[in-house]
Amino acid sequence: MANSSELHFTVPGLSREDAARVIDLLQSRLHAANDLHLTLKHVHWNVVGPHFIAVHQMIDPQVEAVRGFADDLAERIATLGGSPKGTPGALVAERDWDDYSLGRASTQQHLAALEIVYRGVLESNRATLEELDGLDLVTQDMVIGQTEQLELFHWFIRAHLEDQSGHLATEGSIDEEGAASKME
Repeated sequence: MANSSELHFTVPGLSREDAARVIDLLQSRLHAANDLHLTLKHVHWNVVGPHFIAVHQMIDPQVEAVRGFADDLAERIATLGGSPKGTPGALVAERDWDDYSLGRASTQQHLAALEIVYRGVLESNRATLEELDGLDLVTQDMVIGQTEQLELFHWFIRAHLEDQSGHLATEGSIDEEGAASKME
C-alpha cells in the first residue's frame, strides 16, 4: 500500500522503510475499523425481537468508540507521512473479508454474527501487534489500547451467547450466517 519513496517525511527515529510498513499495517486496521463501525450501525438499525432495546442501546457506544479508533488510526498514518484512505471504494477494494451478511434479524442472530465479526477483527489486530513489536512502539501502544476495548466489546457480545458454564451457543461456527443459524 504505502511506498517509502512516496513518503516526504516521517517521525524522527523511524526509517522511511519502517514507516511505510507501519502505514500499511495501520491502513489495514483503518479499513477494519471503518467496516466495523458501519457494520455495528447496520446491526443497530436492523436488530429486532426480544431484548431489542438492550442490544440497540449497547451497540451505539461501540459505534462511537470504533469511529474514534478509525480517526486515531488515520491521524497516525498522516503523522508518519502517509495518506490515509477512508473512501468506501478503497475499503472494498483492499479488504480481505466479505460484507456483513445479515439484514433484519433477531437480537440473538445479530449477536451471534457479531461474535464472528469481532473475533476476526481481534485476530487481525493481534497479528498486527506481533508485526509492530520492535518496529514502532508508539503505534503498537495505540493498537494495544484499541484491542483492549475491542476485547471488552467482544465480551459484551459473547455474554449474550454463553450459558452459565461458559459454553458459547455458536461454538464451532466459522461464519456469520452459520453462527446466526444456530440462534433460530
